[in-house]
Amino acid sequence: MRSKQIKKILVTGGAGFIGSFLVDELIKKGYKVRILDNLEDQVHFGKKPKYLNKKAQFIKGDVRNYLTFKNALRGMDAVFHLAAAVGVAQSNYEINKYVGSNIGGTANLLDFLVNGKHQIKKLIVAASNTGLGEGNYNCPKCNIVRPPLREETQLKKNNWEPVCPNCARKLTPKPTTEESVESPNSTYAITKKAQQDMCLMIGKLYDIPTVATRFFNVYGPRQSLSNPYTGVAAIFINRLKNDQLVKVYEDGNQTRDFISVHDVIRALILALESNKANYQILNIGSGRATKIKDIAQILSNHLGKKNLIKISKQYRKNDIRHCFADNNKAQKLLGWKPKVALEEGFKELIKWSEKEKAENSFGKAEKELKTKGLI
Repeated sequence: MRSKQIKKILVTGGAGFIGSFLVDELIKKGYKVRILDNLEDQVHFGKKPKYLNKKAQFIKGDVRNYLTFKNALRGMDAVFHLAAAVGVAQSNYEINKYVGSNIGGTANLLDFLVNGKHQIKKLIVAASNTGLGEGNYNCPKCNIVRPPLREETQLKKNNWEPVCPNCARKLTPKPTTEESVESPNSTYAITKKAQQDMCLMIGKLYDIPTVATRFFNVYGPRQSLSNPYTGVAAIFINRLKNDQLVKVYEDGNQTRDFISVHDVIRALILALESNKANYQILNIGSGRATKIKDIAQILSNHLGKKNLIKISKQYRKNDIRHCFADNNKAQKLLGWKPKVALEEGFKELIKWSEKEKAENSFGKAEKELKTKGLI
């Protein structure tokens, strides 16, 4: 049910993949929406996307600019803070950019909410599963454990699976809950965890109802196909559309949790319109572990591309092996369940991608990672 107190909403990063769908849904529900987005070159090439909702007020500006943020917040009743520099691997060498955008931008938001005059009644921040590090595992002797990141000496032997940190036994991946200890594995992950923690702490301290929606691997239309640091599904589509080899790291049996953007938007709206999840972290994932090599094969089949998948046995430093969501908390507090099956969601993504330009920029990105010694 729509809140009577909340009529005007600011969406930072509202021109982006997730943000633009959120803007569409908010406007459909009768809210007045303002977008703050810097049209990041790596994603938008500095141009407004064609899909941007014309009924929303658009401000081109950077969250790192305090005055810009202050002006964007004026007259708003709620904020969805989605703006962030995105890219796990890139964040480990473009450190200033990621810390400045993600932590600095969030600091500007919270500083104004504490010290400025405003009427904000709800804050929802996009958190990330990357803040978790490795997921939960079951050990036959030690029960639920959280192994540390795998050492490079292990990876050099093509020995991919983590073992129990207590008894060195083989482990079975299990769903990861919100209460699990977080062990970020990249600068990006650290900044996203910081965003989440800062917003929840300030929200509690100053009685601003706040929800941290922790996204897992979100996919769907409008995801940049030319950004080599975006989600793995978009990267694979880029390679396949350009008849380039899809390089799958390790042995391809590592798993991730893929969730449709449409399911994510439903969760965000429910978090806005319900008070049951205030001051909580919510896992927004499918609850299903999917192998990366299977993702490559599904997309290859849909695009009719053959013999373009390569299991490289290469690895990226600090990559995790398995992590997928326990989403029971979101189900309980919001009445939310994912509805879009992976196969159907990928069909929609492929159909959308047919008319989209996909610049082949993965090779350049991989070269940068190799130069920095991260592959």
